[in-house]
Amino acid sequence: MDTDEIEKFSRMFKALSNPGRLRILLELASCIPKEGFSGTQQEQENSQQNFAQCLGLAQSTVSHHFKELRQAGLLYMRRDGQKTIISVNFEALESIQKLLK
Repeated sequence: MDTDEIEKFSRMFKALSNPGRLRILLELASCIPKEGFSGTQQEQENSQQNFAQCLGLAQSTVSHHFKELRQAGLLYMRRDGQKTIISVNFEALESIQKLLK
């Protein structure tokens, strides 16, 4: 494993060391269809505002955690009008799984 890969995994694990971020990622991933990672983009995305309401957290708190998870490469984020749409980077989760095997 090269230095860049070690740095990438270090950023991921640092982001996931926060209990709030880990909870958010687990909750978001559970919203994604379980029949693999081939669901449509629409099925894999959730509005940030709706997700904050679902978790019972302030939108600003969820927004901060989403930013940290995105910077760690665990989430994708894009704008759709006034909403921020998020989706899980399942390839990153698979790479963590392979690392831990």
